[in-house]
Amino acid sequence: MTSRLPIEILAVLYDMMFTYTARKPGKLDETRTSARKSGPLLSRKIWLPKAVYAALPYFYLTTGFVALMATLYISHWLWILPHYLLFSAACLHLGVLIYRRRHGSPEGSD
Repeated sequence: MTSRLPIEILAVLYDMMFTYTARKPGKLDETRTSARKSGPLLSRKIWLPKAVYAALPYFYLTTGFVALMATLYISHWLWILPHYLLFSAACLHLGVLIYRRRHGSPEGSD
């Protein structure tokens, strides 16, 4: 009786796999649209509102500075200290990088 249990489970899984598949192939346009919608987040273009876009470097700088100052007050949970320092360094780095790219000197001027 115990030997039939895995076979029954496999039969159920087999039925589940093939009952929910598409009955007909989709058109190429539908496939492209669905692939565009389901792509990974990092490869998508994300359009931010202008106010959020302008405030982004300041948000990163403020968040990094606050996380750095928070490490001064952590006394009981020493295991979390490196995480705060890494997070603050990453935020400060991103903030400075974005700010310099947007407000840097134009290329070619000395």
